[in-house]
Amino acid sequence: MTAPQYSPHQKLLATPEDRILAIDIGGTGLKAALLDYEGNMVTERIRVKTPHPLTPELLVETLVKLVEPLSGYSFISVGFPGVVRNGKIITAPNLGTDVLKGFNIAGALEEGLGKPVRVVNDADMQGLGAIEGKGVEMVITLGTGFGSSLFLDGELGPHLELAHMPFRDKDTFEQQLGDRARKKLGKKKWNRRVERAISAVRTLTNFDKLYIGGGNASKLEFDLPADTKIVSNDFGVRGGAWLWRERERDE
Repeated sequence: MTAPQYSPHQKLLATPEDRILAIDIGGTGLKAALLDYEGNMVTERIRVKTPHPLTPELLVETLVKLVEPLSGYSFISVGFPGVVRNGKIITAPNLGTDVLKGFNIAGALEEGLGKPVRVVNDADMQGLGAIEGKGVEMVITLGTGFGSSLFLDGELGPHLELAHMPFRDKDTFEQQLGDRARKKLGKKKWNRRVERAISAVRTLTNFDKLYIGGGNASKLEFDLPADTKIVSNDFGVRGGAWLWRERERDE
């Protein structure tokens, strides 16, 4: 059976009674959970390793199998580690841009799971769950690579591939701050580089608040500025609720 195709521009919104299936695609792991309208997990988060080498077909097959134990949802949210527009993958630095570029992951998952799907960058999805919705808020993720997202009064801005911009000694943010660099440098040097990166993104965006997520956020060992805080990795899944509802704003 072929599932209906849902345009990402359709005005589909969740109601308080709906459940959302949230999927977090990472370089090392694929995670999923069911959320309620407020972004609370109503099931345990389930996880499998990300298969490598990866193909579009294997990615979808693995995700469909992963979420088999989860049922009763109306919408699907996916966080992807790269640039995605209108459901299609543009870049996938840690999964293989050469094999995934141009793949309509939203359409394939809609066909496989029979529900409307929205896909955003994984840092964007984490940010949707972490932010307060006031002023300029930025999220960076420290994991396999380096992710970022930017919000203004709760609205997600265009995704910027800050990870692949020059940062230090002609290397990019990701080359200097990703997991490979952390293991090579050791914790002291890596922490100093993260401190420098916070100063750099502050100059770039003049954020009001910065949130740091990702698996390596727990390895930070310096005192964070007052406008910066570490957020739970669960927001990488929980942010999926906000893809299907409008954020209320203070008047």
